Amino acid sequence: MSPVNILLVDDQPAKLLSYEVILQDLGENLMKAQSGREALECLLRNEIAVILVDVCMPEQDGFELVSMIREHPRYQNTAIIFVSAVMMAEPDRLRGYEAGAVDYVSVPIVPEVLRAKVRVFADLFRKTRELERLNADLEARVQQRTAELEASSTELRQLNEDLERRIDQKTREREDALAQLFEAQKLDTIGQLTGGVAHDFNNLLMAISGSLNLLKKRLPSDEKSERLIGNAMQAAERGSALTQRLLAFARRQDLKPQAVNFERLFDSVEDLLSKAVGPQIAIARRIPKELPPILVDGNQLELALLNLFVNARDALGQGGTVTVTAQSMDGEDRPTSLKEGRYIRISVSDDGEGMDEATLSRATEPFFTTKGVGKGTGLGLSMVHGLAAQSGGVLQVSSIAGQGTTVSLWLPVADTAEEPMSATEQRAMASASDVPASLSVLVVDDDALVRLGTVAMLEDLGHTALEAASAYQALDLLAASSRVDLVVTDHAMPAMTGADLARQIFASHPGLPVILASGYADLPDDPAYVGMLRMTKPFTQEQLRDAIERVRLERVAAA
Repeated sequence: MSPVNILLVDDQPAKLLSYEVILQDLGENLMKAQSGREALECLLRNEIAVILVDVCMPEQDGFELVSMIREHPRYQNTAIIFVSAVMMAEPDRLRGYEAGAVDYVSVPIVPEVLRAKVRVFADLFRKTRELERLNADLEARVQQRTAELEASSTELRQLNEDLERRIDQKTREREDALAQLFEAQKLDTIGQLTGGVAHDFNNLLMAISGSLNLLKKRLPSDEKSERLIGNAMQAAERGSALTQRLLAFARRQDLKPQAVNFERLFDSVEDLLSKAVGPQIAIARRIPKELPPILVDGNQLELALLNLFVNARDALGQGGTVTVTAQSMDGEDRPTSLKEGRYIRISVSDDGEGMDEATLSRATEPFFTTKGVGKGTGLGLSMVHGLAAQSGGVLQVSSIAGQGTTVSLWLPVADTAEEPMSATEQRAMASASDVPASLSVLVVDDDALVRLGTVAMLEDLGHTALEAASAYQALDLLAASSRVDLVVTDHAMPAMTGADLARQIFASHPGLPVILASGYADLPDDPAYVGMLRMTKPFTQEQLRDAIERVRLERVAAA
């Protein structure tokens, strides 16, 4: 706030000095005059906000001076305060007001009163000048606008047309926003339904694929029959893949995070990625060797890379370059949604056609795709988004139409380094033949189709199988049976879940291994479940065999 000029007029220097001492705390610019002539000269050279005038002066009294000041157009509204050392009658006061004074101060002066009055009029002067400036600016703008409108009727019509277009655009944006809100609500409902439906859907797929696999083994060699069964098995596998993608964007897929060396992982899938994009597209990699391991499900990360490369291939068309970059990010430029910590940013960039803002804003929406019918499900990028979120990271997508797209996957750094197979595991594998090949396996599942399929797969592998339709029935069988080597149980069961059953088995039958089968990631964060062997539904006979082999190896290692 800039200071304003205050003029003090009195023929006595001592009184001027006293005014100056009283008013100096206001921070304003104080100017002094000892006669009417000096006061008028000062007024002509400066812009004055407030004037203090002594009534009784020898050459020219205050009344005459104020009347002369008011005759000047610039000072017709300036605040003038009379200072009187004698008691003034009402006619004298009336004369002063008629001359142009706005207030009186009597001697002896009360400093607080004088400061308060001067401060009020100084602030009023500032606000008046500000209002005048604003009015002038407003008037200038109005005149400018009026001149612009009067300059051309064509321009006026153009403005109206532009306004109509903007209204139409806002209307469309509002409709799009409502449609997106409806879509988001629909997708949220789908996400909630996915968890419940996934279990039953996976059970059906498991019964179908398991039965087909066993049927394929038992049917006589016939080319047509094998082709039909292979077609059915391929359809079941596609259904399973679709379920996993749905679970991915619902963030309920069954992940197995571990320390992963990204350079080693990319080396293992680079050939597959090259075949996926084709020979016309070059792959450039910028992956430092000293990159720390990341905490992620390696299989799902490979699938995420494949999805990103396929998207880049479709964007490049006839040819171009896909660049893979990995960089350790220790706090710099970290997205606000991420917790503090160390992260690796894996970026897949292409120099293809890119996306406009409207497409970019919907890029991670499930089922949204710019590809033709039958050429994409719209789940690829949303699956990567779900993997990032479920792994404690985040997905970023940036794109410029005509220049290309970059998809960045932020993943947390693992606390421990990736470790090779331990010596104990190596000895266990070497001694695996010491464990009997045939095991007694208790199958627990509330779905009869799944139980039937699992029992058939176990018997085909040479094992003996017992069945239980509930966790309580399984506990009764364990209490009555003298020999059970392994329990394979579903998780989502009524009354008692498979995880709770496993906990009771660990308490009552120490050392009895349990394999937990689940259609989606729904285990509680309980240390009792850490390290428990798990399988994701629908599982194949080969996956079941591998899981049992792991159990056998662990028994050898523990022996």
